[in-house]
Amino acid sequence: MEKPNIKKSINTIIKATGLRTIDIYIIRKFLGTFFFSIVIILSLAVVFDFSEKIDDFIENGAPFREVVFDYYLNFIPYFAVLFSSLFTFISVIFFTSKMAYDTEIIAILSSGVSFRRLLLPYMISATVIAAFAFVLSNYVIPDANKVKLDFEEKYIHSRPASFDRKNIHRQIQPGIFIYMESYSNISQTGYNFSMEEFEDGKLVSKLMSDQIHWDSTKSKWTIRRYYIREIDGIHESIKEGLSIDTSLNMHPSDFTRRVNFVETMSYGELTDFIQVSKMQGETNVTAYLIERYKRIAFPFSTFILTLIGVSVSSQKVRGGIGMQLGAGLMISFSYILFMQFSSQFSIGGTLPPLLAVWIPNIIFAFVAFILYRLAPK
Repeated sequence: MEKPNIKKSINTIIKATGLRTIDIYIIRKFLGTFFFSIVIILSLAVVFDFSEKIDDFIENGAPFREVVFDYYLNFIPYFAVLFSSLFTFISVIFFTSKMAYDTEIIAILSSGVSFRRLLLPYMISATVIAAFAFVLSNYVIPDANKVKLDFEEKYIHSRPASFDRKNIHRQIQPGIFIYMESYSNISQTGYNFSMEEFEDGKLVSKLMSDQIHWDSTKSKWTIRRYYIREIDGIHESIKEGLSIDTSLNMHPSDFTRRVNFVETMSYGELTDFIQVSKMQGETNVTAYLIERYKRIAFPFSTFILTLIGVSVSSQKVRGGIGMQLGAGLMISFSYILFMQFSSQFSIGGTLPPLLAVWIPNIIFAFVAFILYRLAPK
């Protein structure tokens, strides 16, 4: 039986896709350098994180198996996405600079391949990395973060996210609003509680009480020392009591969640949660919106940084690849810094969340276009 000709099969696949041998060469270089870099940086991140948290692990008695499988195994996807844009850029700079230094880029352009055509394998590789980041961000990391955050609450964070909250205003369902002057996470008790019900914009009922307490045995709220004012046109009635149990569309966990709990939601779940939070008057909606927009903007930045990287590093310069690698690091870190600054401006109310997340991409896309025009053709 004749053995299959592997080389011939590969050539057939290359011809079918319209790619050339040089395209396959660049794709292998790009993705190989990227994944190697990610593995190295993740190894370092695990080592530094472990050295920082080892005292917490020992003090809180975290089992070794849970440290490895519940924490660090779920720690890796999150940081892989976090560093993906940075190491996409560094990978492009590193191997393209080396190709330029070895005059490979000159040889490719001299053979009749245009600079625009040269970008094709780079963009194919960038698409693979962007898809990798998008899938991880929206479908893998949320489930991984559920396990990781549970581990952190159990073995790292020694106290609840917040002991007390003040002046809580919330719409728990359409037309029903609640207010608490303060709420204690420890006793699961709210003080000076009131609830108002509106129909067609008119107040029809108002409840006021000294306390509202979560009864975990009944899974209900107990309202103590209350009176209810019912309004029917010009007629009013008042009902008083010492205690009443009721089911409300809120739970004690709503007041103890950390902001980063949205990292445990898929894109669809996050979108639905934001709509509910807006209805309830949640104060952290801007942070939730930023998280949702980042899940699209961050993978998209892969294409922009790839174009910048190729444009900067495709020309042979004196001093070897060190100068280009240094310039690449400066640009990539400035992008990440810009992203963080714009997000904080949005949380502070200065910028709309969508603009805050996308403005670094817009500005760096303009930079990429200028560098592309200046790149040697």
